[in-house]
Amino acid sequence: MAISQTYHDAATASIPRLMVEDTTASNDVAEKLEAPIFSYGSHLTPVQTSASRRSQLTHTRSHIDGHSYYSSRPSVDENHVNGGNNTKAEEDSADEKGYKEVVWDGPDDPLNPKNFPTWRKWMIVLTLALGSMCVTLTSSIYTTTYDQMNAEFGSSRIVATLGLSLFVFGLGLSPMILGPLSEFFGRRPIYIVGFSMFLVWLIPSAVAQNIQTMLIARFLDGFSGSAFLSVAGGTVGDMFTKETLSAPMMIYSAAPFLGPGIGPIVGGFVNSNIHWRWTYYILLIWAGVMLVAISVLVPETYAPAVLRVKARKLRAETGDESWKSQLEVSDKSILRTVMVSLYRPFLILFLDPMCFSLCLFSAILLGILYLFFGAFPLVFANVYGFNLWQNGLAFLGILIGMLIGITSDPIWHYLYIHQLDVHERKHGERASEPEYRLPSSVVGSWFCVVGLFWFAWTIFSSIHWIVPIIGTAFFGTGIILTYVGIFTFLVEAFPLYAASALSANSFARSSFAGAFPLFGRQMYTTLGFHWASTLLACLTLVMAPFPFLFYVYGKRLRAKSRFSPSQT
Repeated sequence: MAISQTYHDAATASIPRLMVEDTTASNDVAEKLEAPIFSYGSHLTPVQTSASRRSQLTHTRSHIDGHSYYSSRPSVDENHVNGGNNTKAEEDSADEKGYKEVVWDGPDDPLNPKNFPTWRKWMIVLTLALGSMCVTLTSSIYTTTYDQMNAEFGSSRIVATLGLSLFVFGLGLSPMILGPLSEFFGRRPIYIVGFSMFLVWLIPSAVAQNIQTMLIARFLDGFSGSAFLSVAGGTVGDMFTKETLSAPMMIYSAAPFLGPGIGPIVGGFVNSNIHWRWTYYILLIWAGVMLVAISVLVPETYAPAVLRVKARKLRAETGDESWKSQLEVSDKSILRTVMVSLYRPFLILFLDPMCFSLCLFSAILLGILYLFFGAFPLVFANVYGFNLWQNGLAFLGILIGMLIGITSDPIWHYLYIHQLDVHERKHGERASEPEYRLPSSVVGSWFCVVGLFWFAWTIFSSIHWIVPIIGTAFFGTGIILTYVGIFTFLVEAFPLYAASALSANSFARSSFAGAFPLFGRQMYTTLGFHWASTLLACLTLVMAPFPFLFYVYGKRLRAKSRFSPSQT
């Protein structure tokens, strides 16, 4: 299937969000790509900058959504211990720049999202989590409308399945195109516009009179909803420090994973009892409520955008037009930023073996998950005689497995700290290696293998239906554990291009998730339920050793990568 921390701070979060953009580190590359001149430290407080001091800037983007920057110089919290007043050197610098830079009024500035009350922060997190769940649930709930919709439209099952594939393709494309716009306009406009268009494109789905209208609306709906996903996760990191980020990030990040699993359960009951169009009426009601909640409850939290508003108020109150925020004086190009976001992910995907292997593995896993939206009804209806709502409940195994994977985060956090302790004892310094993030993937990959083989050879009418569903729970747990390790490894292994690596991962996953459902039912019909599931299990078996291999040999492979810091 997305903060305002540096990528390293955000990587300490329990569950990362997969989004897009790009990063770079050297000033030469930054100037070629028209890198932003605004920056802020780990507490989201802007630093004082000027054109004469640009060479001091080092920037990167958060692995969550790619919209964060930092400087190697001290932050405002360190420089402005007197409550935010400029020092003499900074006043001289302001004279050289020709404008007065607007910054936070010290570390306790109430405008700083880090200083929001705790209750307000959590209200925002829960609002965004429910909105993200609404978007991803829409992808899978569609599969429960096939029978009624096809009868009305006279369309085939394979044509109807295109609606699922096109929605997922839209989810993969939008972040690379629309995600970078938040660097210029802030997060809130992307939330409002993206979720509004998501709501709008639900309407033609609800009233469509033919399959062509449905397919076009589905693609545009996925494209619009993903614009919301591509920046919504950023708000979590905008508000929480790295010490408090883990719990809210786990809550927010769980939502997009749980959405596809909940979709068939809800849709099964809806389409078993009322007309299929009520699937979209219910989504319209949910999305409408969420749009109002987002508009009312979620403020702008992107620090440069907040400071831009502050600068405008200062100019209005004082009549002094020299007050400027860094975002207002940035010479970044929207077109150049989008172009870089489009092409660089493909470079790292196809030119780095580690990135390619891990992206391929995660893509296969998500492809299998979306293939199951067509395969489960076929298997459980034929073997166990399940009806539509019972087929939906069959996804409870995957859903519960995902929840188990999410709640196991403290185990992996403890193991990560243990590895840091071992490294400190051996080398005399407490430093992290990207490979320390892979243990969850090492374990999770084998959970996927076991779960799929379990499912493949227990779907017999003589075996109770709960047994294969337990096998799918292993698969659900494995998906979460594998993704967590892969995401955080990519961030730390390619720190200069972290967002590009994750954007490549997003594109690969969406491509497979969109393609697998197109041949899933045919494969299960041709090979038989047992051997088709075995084939899927064998795919994961082939890929399962890679996390362990990279855990052992990753450091040597990174040293040879053209995208590693030592090679740039």
